[in-house]
Amino acid sequence: MDSQPPSRHQSIFHLPPFLSHYLDIILGILFGLAAFFMHKAGHPYLAVLSAALAIGALSVTVSEIAEILAERLEEPYASFVLTFSAVAVEIVLLFMIILESAHAPQALETVKGGIISAVIVDMNVLLGLAVFIGGLSYKEQEHNEDTSSTYTTILLVAASALLVPSIINYTDTDKNELFQASVMIAATLMVFYIAIFIFQTKTHQHFFKATAKSRLFRLRKHEGEEEEEEEDYLFDKFNNLGNLLAIFGFIFLIGILAEIFAKEGMIVARDVGMSTGLAGLIIAIIAVSPEIMTAIKAARDDQIQRVVNIAMGASTVSIMLTVPVLMAMAYANGIYLTLDFNAFQIGALILTILLAWKTTDDGETNYFEGISHLMFFVSYAIIATMYH
Repeated sequence: MDSQPPSRHQSIFHLPPFLSHYLDIILGILFGLAAFFMHKAGHPYLAVLSAALAIGALSVTVSEIAEILAERLEEPYASFVLTFSAVAVEIVLLFMIILESAHAPQALETVKGGIISAVIVDMNVLLGLAVFIGGLSYKEQEHNEDTSSTYTTILLVAASALLVPSIINYTDTDKNELFQASVMIAATLMVFYIAIFIFQTKTHQHFFKATAKSRLFRLRKHEGEEEEEEEDYLFDKFNNLGNLLAIFGFIFLIGILAEIFAKEGMIVARDVGMSTGLAGLIIAIIAVSPEIMTAIKAARDDQIQRVVNIAMGASTVSIMLTVPVLMAMAYANGIYLTLDFNAFQIGALILTILLAWKTTDDGETNYFEGISHLMFFVSYAIIATMYH
């Protein structure tokens, strides 16, 4: 009798089916309630920890639902769903921290660190782990080299644009002029993103899909493998609109928890003397962690094209959409967010893009290239912890 392949929601711990399917939601609710009560009881450390765990658990749910939608769509739309769901969580977290800037001056610097760190985590942790784990199972994995070439070009242009307010900040310029320059750069990024969206979805879709060669290569490696059976999972039964509404509902809950996380997190960061770079890095890891698990699963299934689309697509959205949206939301609340990133942040961003370009430009990946990205991230994390 043939054994059945493991399902998407099957746990290695052989949990009962209900827990296996909905453990993330259960933990999210329990930790969320704990965060609320700890916040009310005046225990900031426990409140931050509980809120972070709840946000992480519910973000996994968002990622699972987004993955269901992605499986029903073709590239590049499939990766769009996954990246936008993760970036929405990132925007919610960072916006709640922006609102804390009235009585926590370091909040805006933390937000800037979070924006850059989201790209660093996407391009080094997500891409690095997925490529490394995929490389352990398959000697080489192939993807469309036009995908990485296009994305690295886009990201280099975006990083160069972010240099403008940072350079202006070192000149004899007042805060109003710096803010005006930041607004112009944000508007430029938004216009550029609209052009990119049209390029991806209308005129050059083939740049972001697996090539015929890589598809054939993958089919040959997996010839004879059985298809996974459909899961008896609630969100599998929803139509696309129902799943979109479910995603928005969970993001709303994450927003409530993010408010607690931001309020208490600023207190904790001040008490322990945490650098704004490390605080931003922690926020980025919380926001990106569900995406990382999705990418690892895709790499194990030899779907490295999806990994590249998620990592680089999310990085593109993190800069070109998150920045204008956060600036607009901040301004609507009377807060002036400027784009004067420090030299360390811009340098790390440019070096990350160059590394991604070198490791993906030939359309093949292996475990050593994954290790390279992970080593770069470790170096960045050490400096972020100590850089004030």
